[in-house]
Amino acid sequence: MRSFTTLHLQYAHRFYNFKGEAQYLHGHTGILTIEVEDTINCGVNMVFPCNEIKKTAWHILQNFDHALVLRKDDPLLPAILQVYEQQGIRNGAATNTMTGPAFQTELATAYPECRLVVTKETMTAEGMIKIVYDLLKDQLNIARLTFISGDNSASCCFPVQGSMDRCPCCGILFDSNGVCPKCGCKKTK
Repeated sequence: MRSFTTLHLQYAHRFYNFKGEAQYLHGHTGILTIEVEDTINCGVNMVFPCNEIKKTAWHILQNFDHALVLRKDDPLLPAILQVYEQQGIRNGAATNTMTGPAFQTELATAYPECRLVVTKETMTAEGMIKIVYDLLKDQLNIARLTFISGDNSASCCFPVQGSMDRCPCCGILFDSNGVCPKCGCKKTK
């Protein structure tokens, strides 16, 4: 069975070297749907609490919200960083409070202090799915991701590798010590 949740992300990007309207810097409201598959957890009678899917994903993905997403070879990138430096916001500002932890993967690097995500490939709907899966695959049993951005949409199904060890009291994953990070319940053997 599956549980799913939806997140809305506001971001700006452009398709560097693209011949069309998307070559210009523009913004979107992206809608990401995350479907998690597993057995129904007997303690809470659900696969995974949807609000916990959202919390787990948002912790990382908030780096895309109100952010500029540019490809690493885009000549706008150094110019943007120079302007941020001149404004004194490259290393953050007191008003920049919606930041997740910085991350660096093969596909993307987040610089939360300046609301910037630098990608290896152009950030299309398909590209966003690849990035999200790479970031969350070890935290959620993702069966499907769907991303809608303007008129562009993409969806991808992923093989689910068995069941994840979840707390019988609240349904979320046990940490590496077998303790629920939410309620403190300990895994029974």
